[in-house]
Amino acid sequence: MLEFIKKGLLAGIGAVVLTKEKVEEATRRLVEEGKISTEESEKLTEELIKTGEKQWEEINSKTSDTMKKWVENLEFVRKKELSELQERIEILERRLAALESRDKEAGTS
Repeated sequence: MLEFIKKGLLAGIGAVVLTKEKVEEATRRLVEEGKISTEESEKLTEELIKTGEKQWEEINSKTSDTMKKWVENLEFVRKKELSELQERIEILERRLAALESRDKEAGTS
């Protein structure tokens, strides 16, 4: 019976959106209605909260991974990459200026 109630609560409300207060309220009502004991209520509350937290962590992880993949597929340059490119350009410009200066000196001598 307890497993049936647990599955019903998880399916009906959704473990991800269950807050501790809502779980406690739902299990308290079940105790008041005589469907489960206080001990079963405490156990069920703990299980539902742990299940909800686990599912929430999984959703956050999957969402984070999906967002990272999505961002990687965009053709935006990251700040670090832009900074590295700017540094390389500055080095190349200095080298080019030095070569041009050397060529001018060689041409005037």
